[in-house]
Amino acid sequence: LCRLVYLKGVDDLQGDLRNKGDIEKLFSKQRYCSLLNSSLCSAVGESVGNPRRYFDNNLVGTINLYETMAKHNCKMMVFSSSATVYGQPEKIPCMEDFELKAMNPYGRSKLFLEEIARDIQAAEPEWRIVLLRYFNPVGAHESGRIGEDPKGIPNNLMPYIQQVAVGRLPELNVYGHDYPTEDGSAVRDYIHVMDLADGHIAALRKLFDDPKIGCTAYNLGTGRGTSVLEMVAAFEKASGKKIPIKLCPRRLGDATAVYASTEKAEKELGW
Repeated sequence: LCRLVYLKGVDDLQGDLRNKGDIEKLFSKQRYCSLLNSSLCSAVGESVGNPRRYFDNNLVGTINLYETMAKHNCKMMVFSSSATVYGQPEKIPCMEDFELKAMNPYGRSKLFLEEIARDIQAAEPEWRIVLLRYFNPVGAHESGRIGEDPKGIPNNLMPYIQQVAVGRLPELNVYGHDYPTEDGSAVRDYIHVMDLADGHIAALRKLFDDPKIGCTAYNLGTGRGTSVLEMVAAFEKASGKKIPIKLCPRRLGDATAVYASTEKAEKELGW
């Protein structure tokens, strides 16, 4: 957050959404007409091992936020959902009207929150809610000050590859090498984080410009699937560094192949 303050001059008000008092402090500082809610735990593997943490943080915190927003007549939200709500789709690319069947606690927490958003908007039609289904964000701000460089073993692929490349980790664990894909590794849709940020701006504009939007979901992805091993090869080519890999069993809760149809976001958000 301190880096975001440095880059953009935004206010840094820290708190816990599970504590309504912290949310009230936020609204006591100034008046808000819309919010972006991205304050959720978001690792599939971790959620399988610790589902209670995910349901507590993601569900309780967001419900508290809705209640406080309604109290202060702030009824426009861009909600960070996830492609994990699709589970293992019967066909790809994923379209927004596909059946939702999350495969892991993280995905189910997002799916529950999408349903809660729809129920709130149906009961109180003045709400305007956009559900952004992220695929797999990668990359960093062009300044290099904001990116993904976690401590310990990264949950996501790109920082894992990067830490192996600079020698902080000895090898990359590739989870699953027997998937029914071209090279046996899982396929995902990797979208640059700055493109994702642009998608949020487009969604906010839509909320203000379209009073009849109701509660609507949009995919944010590239529309192209890339396997784990393809990503490794691309990184090796770009960096000139060899990435040692270790083929490991599949992780619980991981789908085989998931990537986005982006037509709806292109047409309705101009993104």
